[in-house]
Amino acid sequence: MIRIVIVDDQQLMRDGLQTILSLKQEIEVVGVASDGAEAVEVAKQTRPDLVLMDIRMPGVDGVQGTRMIREQLPETKVLILTTFNDSELIFNALDEGASGYLLKDMPADTIVQAILTVHNGGVVLPPDLTAQVVAELKRARNGASLQEQNGGKWQLLKELPEDLTEREYEVLRQLGYGLSNREIADRLVITEGTVKNHVSNIINKLGLRDRTQAAIFAVRHGITTFE
Repeated sequence: MIRIVIVDDQQLMRDGLQTILSLKQEIEVVGVASDGAEAVEVAKQTRPDLVLMDIRMPGVDGVQGTRMIREQLPETKVLILTTFNDSELIFNALDEGASGYLLKDMPADTIVQAILTVHNGGVVLPPDLTAQVVAELKRARNGASLQEQNGGKWQLLKELPEDLTEREYEVLRQLGYGLSNREIADRLVITEGTVKNHVSNIINKLGLRDRTQAAIFAVRHGITTFE
């Protein structure tokens, strides 16, 4: 059973999501909140596995809420919900430790599958988001860095580290598609344990925090492509 907290400033959306997700056998909604600050307090009380977080809210928004939850409850994962593609906010939320994002108007089964993916250690990066990342990359390579464009959080490296092995490079590319270790293992015909070791090496060699940052790194440096 995956225990989740739903965060949205609109009561109709909170109630709707709670009703839909409560019908799913594998999910238990243990709390709701109307902004990021309240989300932190509810999460402290309920200790959920995952927080489903709206990105745009008055007061403490989803980016700030994500940072606070990841700092204070590092075992709790965050999945961002939005009604539109807001690249800058999404970039920032991912940088603060969110494990992906979804559009609110996606089918309930898609949201449930995304929750399961994140709970199992995966990353959720819809193709429309990755397309925007690639577009930002192309603009950034003309001179300005992503760090300059996005409030100091995203720095475009001029060259990739050379100490990644060929297999690590391929695993990194698959991370950019948001695949789990098992899915990567099946695709590359190697064991899940081997993938886990490669992911750890990649994170350490690139100086990243987790697999989410590795996935975004792969996309924004053109290692993972969606053409």
